[in-house]
Amino acid sequence: MNNLDLLIKLAIEEDIGSGDITSQATIPEALLAKAQIRAKQDLVVSGLDVARRVFAEIDPSISWKTVLREGERCGKDEVIAVLEGKARALLAGERTALNFLQRLSGIATLTRTFVDAIAGTKARVLDTRKTTPGFRILEKDAVHAGGGTNHRMGLFDHFLIKNNHITAAGSVSAALERAKAARKPGQKIEIEARAMDEVKDALECGADIIMLDNMSVDQVRDAKALVAGRALLEVSGNVTLANVHAYAETGVDFISVGAITHSPPAADINMLIEIGS
Repeated sequence: MNNLDLLIKLAIEEDIGSGDITSQATIPEALLAKAQIRAKQDLVVSGLDVARRVFAEIDPSISWKTVLREGERCGKDEVIAVLEGKARALLAGERTALNFLQRLSGIATLTRTFVDAIAGTKARVLDTRKTTPGFRILEKDAVHAGGGTNHRMGLFDHFLIKNNHITAAGSVSAALERAKAARKPGQKIEIEARAMDEVKDALECGADIIMLDNMSVDQVRDAKALVAGRALLEVSGNVTLANVHAYAETGVDFISVGAITHSPPAADINMLIEIGS
């Protein structure tokens, strides 16, 4: 069983437990129904496959027809998917499927808003590790669906030397030299810089990517001039929709936005059933 299968099973068990007592009491077991999942706001769709798999786990006989594609913009009142099957099974899966779909579409929608805000610049919107525990793959897929770019998946696949690493290592140069000695062919090393002297140290020690942490737009512009293309630059910290374009206009390569995964508003999506099939 892979992690996503386990997550789906846990989510269903959390909601259904020993059984949906309301549906069992009010709906005949053999009653068939049709359901439409609809957007109640403009959004970018994400999470279609996991929502489909929720219903398939509850009752493999449920049919699922996707109307919109992953990453597609969706207008208010548009149909996202159509399902048919036993009414009890449809209702048993409704909340769990919608929880996934609303969360992931919310991430994709907010990501698209940031991506649109920097259109016309070279910068790309990056996600972070500020994800819901257990949901990381899904949430990073949602960022991709919204037009963003995935940063590292975890601590295992990308060197990112942050302030605590620098403190523990003793200096920027010591941390970088140790990382360079440990890296495998093709791996890039990124390091956080909080001030211009750290940018200079990172550059002199051969960092591939320098993360400009909590710097103002003017400071980022100065760092860009100093680096002059000798390393890639990432802006991180206190990035909002109000200032993201100004940061992008400095010419940096990446802008990481933790908010797209740690605090997106859930997309407003519902499911309504009709009796009969």
